[in-house]
Amino acid sequence: MNLPDLAVIIAVSVVCAVVVGLLGLVALWLARHSTMLVRLCIVVITSILSVVTGMIAIAQAMYLSQHDLTVSFYVAAAATVSSLGVALVLGRLFARDSRQLRRLAQAIGAGEDVVLQTHPRDNSELTRLGTELASTSERLAEARGEVEAIDASRRELVAWISHDLRTPLAGLRAMAEALEDGMTEDPDRFHRQMRSQVDHLSGMVDDLFELSKIHSGTLTLARENVSLYDLVSDAVADLRFMAESRRVTLREAGGPGISVIGDPRELTRVVENLLTNAIQHSPSGSEVFIETSEDADGNAILTVSDAGGGIPEENLSEVFRTGWRGTPSRTPQPLLGRSTGAGLGLAIVQGIVEAHSGGVTVHNIVDGCRFEVRLPRGLAA
Repeated sequence: MNLPDLAVIIAVSVVCAVVVGLLGLVALWLARHSTMLVRLCIVVITSILSVVTGMIAIAQAMYLSQHDLTVSFYVAAAATVSSLGVALVLGRLFARDSRQLRRLAQAIGAGEDVVLQTHPRDNSELTRLGTELASTSERLAEARGEVEAIDASRRELVAWISHDLRTPLAGLRAMAEALEDGMTEDPDRFHRQMRSQVDHLSGMVDDLFELSKIHSGTLTLARENVSLYDLVSDAVADLRFMAESRRVTLREAGGPGISVIGDPRELTRVVENLLTNAIQHSPSGSEVFIETSEDADGNAILTVSDAGGGIPEENLSEVFRTGWRGTPSRTPQPLLGRSTGAGLGLAIVQGIVEAHSGGVTVHNIVDGCRFEVRLPRGLAA
């Protein structure tokens, strides 16, 4: 075939393909709201028609005989049947995967657990999308669980805080009315008790404010070089009277060489909260032991051990949850005006330690439990 004839055949074929292709695009636009199966059939029919139209045009130009054109029609018809069959199978597979994706989306919207059943070798786009939806459903389920736990903890905390605030407020009201009516023989004793209750309320408010800063991420640390030995010594001195009032002995161990980069005020709160918690839970005549040391990785370690009978194993993971109080045996009474029972102290400890890129754990020992705070050394300011 010479070059001019080949050029004419190619030009005619291109023109026929473009015209039929444009008609196919119009058909696809009209069927834009139809199923994928219908649109696949339109694509197949458009492809076959472009070939058939080109052959007819070329036959009219006398490049094909009538016999060859008839044969070509039969071949095109067979190709059409075969292509439509493949399109039908592909459309059904697509519809099946689409239904599965729709069920996944409905299950996610309803908050139900999603189970995706796929073949290990299935790597189609819809399967990958379904896998991602299933993964998203798992993450949403975990997030819902966390939200529910936080909400339950918040409701529990509000209930306990309301009770703890009501008790000293009722006492203050009763003492104020007694003083106002002149019904007390020892006003000074009432004044001291009122001051103690006010200190108790002030401590609870301080704890709530500290916890709100931790949860909102607004806790600001003024970092400097801090000696854990000095922190422990100062905290033991501050709490020794409290311990003696409970006939609890405070014993400390560790040298002055262990220090970290941190906020001395917040770290002091950590030490005092742990010591207060230990003193409150220790029986009369027992000992609270606090020690500073260093582990093999160079981290600073602070441990506080008490003899309060330990914590049930199933509750060890709940100790640092906001509002957790544990069993009645580990729910202390107010002590020397300090906030005790709202379940905030250990949550504050965990928040402050994590803000210093450290960690705090608890485990049971003989007759009690031990809290361990791990702080990195040389943390950059």
